[in-house]
Amino acid sequence: MVNNHTKILILGSTGSIGKSACNCVRRFKYRFSVAGLTAGSNVDLLTGQIREFSPASIYITGSQNADLIKDRFKNLSVYSGDGGLEQIVNEADYDILLNALVGAVGFRPTVAALKRGKRVALANKESLVIGGDYIRAIIGQDNERRLLPVDSEHSAILQCLPSSPGHHNTIESIILTASGGPFRSLPKDKFASITPEQALNHPTWSMGKKITIDSSTLMNKGFEVIEAHHLFATPYDKLRVCVHPQSIVHSMVEFHDGAVLAQLGLPDMELPIQYALSWPNRLPIPGKRLNLPDIKSLDFSDPDMDRFPCMRLCIDAGKTGGTAPAAVNAANEVAVDLFLNKRIGYTGISEIVESALNEHTPLKADSVEVIEDADRETRKKILNKYRS
Repeated sequence: MVNNHTKILILGSTGSIGKSACNCVRRFKYRFSVAGLTAGSNVDLLTGQIREFSPASIYITGSQNADLIKDRFKNLSVYSGDGGLEQIVNEADYDILLNALVGAVGFRPTVAALKRGKRVALANKESLVIGGDYIRAIIGQDNERRLLPVDSEHSAILQCLPSSPGHHNTIESIILTASGGPFRSLPKDKFASITPEQALNHPTWSMGKKITIDSSTLMNKGFEVIEAHHLFATPYDKLRVCVHPQSIVHSMVEFHDGAVLAQLGLPDMELPIQYALSWPNRLPIPGKRLNLPDIKSLDFSDPDMDRFPCMRLCIDAGKTGGTAPAAVNAANEVAVDLFLNKRIGYTGISEIVESALNEHTPLKADSVEVIEDADRETRKKILNKYRS
């Protein structure tokens, strides 16, 4: 049975998505094995994962951390330093890359895996935000779901789409749901006083700091609209967002006969992670089940683009295309970091993003270098303004 294992390379194994992916491997040891793991600086957790899953390769940031791992595990390929992430993706022996990295750093590994002909389970939304056109060109017509979404919204869409050829002709719209974040009812004149601690208190999901802030500004939903555009080859005028605070309906697909298919479930990332790893099969997950009488009611409303301009700016960048989304993503990453370090206020995030988008001259995003240049130049301009 070992020879039939699906070998998984997990990028970001010590983060929330990575740890949930490890749970999926534990649940189906006869079906999945871990080919490699990558982590930031959490040496202790990574050490435990290495002992449990016996990967052949690992990456960790920092030469000292890498030396610690080498001392503890003699027969392990250890990668570190600049280019190490791309190197492990290019050299490790795996079937599926689970990319759970946060930020533009995940772009090159996604590209490297796809160029090797590997299947990618994508939780790193920035890969498609900054380089969606380039990635689609790599995949071309040889798709066969080479790129599988891990986000709960895009997984829901995938589960609602018919498998028959030509189904795109029947789609009237794709509706992504959003919890609305912790400030969906807060008056706009209160936004300037929002603290990082308040913004990190998401009402539904437990996530890393950066994505939690993105969820509070609805930037995350703008990213997801761009993702859906690329994942499902759907024009922007057929993509909609609906605020749904209960996070029970994860997304919907509306067809041209008026039917709407929705995927429902309790908020739990293990379902979309496991579905991406096992697609097109469904594997069981034990635990609590959705009971609609317990939920009692499901609420829906349109997003307020005036109170949450980040989503509008992100979608505008997606429609502009080229390197515009890369500039918006870079500006947002820098702005969120400045906010978390209390160097700007909450409304400063959208102000920085809007300024970066207005100042950026989009180029055709036809190479990794062009995309990364746009990312780097945007960051440089913003950081120069905020140097102390």
